Amino acid sequence: MNITKSVSPSFENFIFDWHYKQYLLIGGYGSGKSYQVALKIILKLFQEKRRVLVVREVFGTIYESCYHLFYEILDDMELVTKEPTFFRKKGYGKSSLKVLASKSPLSFTFPNGSQIIFKGLDNPEKIKSINDVSIVWIEEAAEIKYASYKEILGRIRVPNDSLHFILSCNPVGCENWIYNHFFRRQEEGERSQETVILDENKLYDAKEMIADGTYYHHSTPDDNPFLPKEYLKTLDDLRKVDIPLYTVARWGRFGATGTRVLPQFEIADKMTNFRAAVQGCDDSHHYFGFDFGFEESYNAVISMCIDVEKKILYIYDEIYMNRVTDDVFANQPEMQALKEKLDSLNKQGCNKMLVADNEDPKAISYYRQQGFSIRGCRNKFAGSGKRPHFCGRGTDSNTEYPPNVRCCGE
Repeated sequence: MNITKSVSPSFENFIFDWHYKQYLLIGGYGSGKSYQVALKIILKLFQEKRRVLVVREVFGTIYESCYHLFYEILDDMELVTKEPTFFRKKGYGKSSLKVLASKSPLSFTFPNGSQIIFKGLDNPEKIKSINDVSIVWIEEAAEIKYASYKEILGRIRVPNDSLHFILSCNPVGCENWIYNHFFRRQEEGERSQETVILDENKLYDAKEMIADGTYYHHSTPDDNPFLPKEYLKTLDDLRKVDIPLYTVARWGRFGATGTRVLPQFEIADKMTNFRAAVQGCDDSHHYFGFDFGFEESYNAVISMCIDVEKKILYIYDEIYMNRVTDDVFANQPEMQALKEKLDSLNKQGCNKMLVADNEDPKAISYYRQQGFSIRGCRNKFAGSGKRPHFCGRGTDSNTEYPPNVRCCGE
């Protein structure tokens, strides 16, 4: 049986290349990168007996995305069946070319014994128990945590097969771990230095590059000959309403999707200069915020001040803990120091308060009983979730929100 399948020309080299351990595909919306990854894997599994793990951050998103994509390609080639009896009757590994698709558990089994399995990182324990996997596809890799990526790299090992890790994603903001790990790494330390692994602008021009043992591929919607023109027009129209999203979606270039809260954030490199700048801010321009959390979210307390003249917001102190009760958290030395600072400012007539998430009035009442000058925020807006408004433009200040933000980095 001869089967013909159309391949996007810009992905042809990628589909048939298995020389590298890591493959990173970044691109715009509808560029076809996920489709081509799935096709690459299918072709490999017909050639060799392999076990493939397909991963997304949330398991519930896999069926409608990755699983459906594999099924669509196999069905288009008339190579898939849902009937185990048919699969066995035709001769497992002999006369049958059909791939068995299973929904419970989600999997595909090939005639030669190759298999595709699907897992979500919202249950990391299941990843740890995976055996005999030699190919991993991490779809929407920018959504997962860097720690999860390292965990996968450390867990996958097969004695006699080459290992391959394929990551695909849209190039979201440069603060994402994908950018930091594969393009430009910001080294930590007193003197922050940047290590360039690969200049993303060179990749945009070359489309395919090899750097540090990783195969890079860049694509835009123009690289997908099967994309409807109406969809391209929709992406082009984003330019009128959201330039950062347009940059990511239409051109597959690193940017920020949506509004960034602190786009000019910098980490101070000299602590003495930073401390002097904070001390130089007038006491009336110091602000304090508190967001409540417990299990997965955190109790987060932040101290900041504004240099009105230079329009700079300095974030100089943070208290960040979870899985602690209010009585334990309130008695942390850092919290007690903050209480004393608020008392001192208020004795000077500054009228400063710890502005807290107004979703938990019981917790606010407790901290007030413990002597904290605290109130709920008054200007939460629809869709803000449980984040208090920290910007300093509140009832106790007419100061404009500063365009620059600096943090001590501690």
